[in-house]
Amino acid sequence: MNWLKDWTWPTRLRDKGIIGMNRRNIRYIGQYNDRRLYPLVDDKLQTKLLARTHGVTTPALIGTVTTQFEVKRIGAMLKDHQGFVVKPAKGSGGKGILVIEKANAEGFFKPSGARQTLTDIERHVSNILSGLYSLGGSPDVAVVETLINFEDSLMAYTYEGVPDIRVIVFQGYPVMAMMRLSTAASDGKANLHQGAVGVGIDMASGHALRGVQFDRPCHRHPDTRHDLASLVVPQWDTLLNLAASCYEMTGLGYLGTDMVLDRADGPMLLELNARPGLAIQMTNGEGLRRRLDLIEQQTEKRSPEERVAFAQHHFARQSELVEQPEPVEA
Repeated sequence: MNWLKDWTWPTRLRDKGIIGMNRRNIRYIGQYNDRRLYPLVDDKLQTKLLARTHGVTTPALIGTVTTQFEVKRIGAMLKDHQGFVVKPAKGSGGKGILVIEKANAEGFFKPSGARQTLTDIERHVSNILSGLYSLGGSPDVAVVETLINFEDSLMAYTYEGVPDIRVIVFQGYPVMAMMRLSTAASDGKANLHQGAVGVGIDMASGHALRGVQFDRPCHRHPDTRHDLASLVVPQWDTLLNLAASCYEMTGLGYLGTDMVLDRADGPMLLELNARPGLAIQMTNGEGLRRRLDLIEQQTEKRSPEERVAFAQHHFARQSELVEQPEPVEA
């Protein structure tokens, strides 16, 4: 089935319950997200500190760099760490994130094997402080975190990067989820616009529903060639409960939660987004509107665990992926 073609006409999009940017901005973000709360999620450092006070696990903070004067101290900060991530506190879309997988006397090495010198790291931090990657180009803070050792069972589904899980949370209910798998095309970043693979995830089971890359159906990871039909997110219920609890943590009614699975610490909150994108509808082959409408009809006060159970009951789906044989070369 060419489901992308089936969505061409506006009436078909409407029948599928697809919401567009205008409805998202006015009907959900504008109505349910108080703008005074945006700094809690727009600033990754604030998010991390807020999560810590609420007992929500995040990657450990190595340190921060706030002024150009402090840039020369980055070497001392990193000397005892074999792997780390440097990111702008106010960055968006994965811009400005530098992942170092290995460090030794020869230098710092990205997952691709590309070598970075300490001068390269200092220059990158300096660019972050100048606002090169921040929202609106405003001066920023460099956040240095420990490297995530992601779940072993997910290694075959990603290329030179950490896969993450985006869950849309509405009024505290997880309503739709996808996993983003890094590729060579995305330079090891879990960014759909850069070429990462998006995989819709069944809310009830954590099983893969369908895969998409560059807005086209995808059945195998383009680099590892691993079949996406076999993908199951470990510790799925725990991950959904973590996502649902972010409603109480932030007070935001329409929220994108981005999480990772660490092999030692399990599900961890990576960052939050008060204006989550709409590509998740493409990866799920279904629009958000019916699910959001159902949540708006709920009047009973429920705990995060009860909201997760409600979502898993009402939003369960069957996978459209089937095992794909490897093409035989002529």
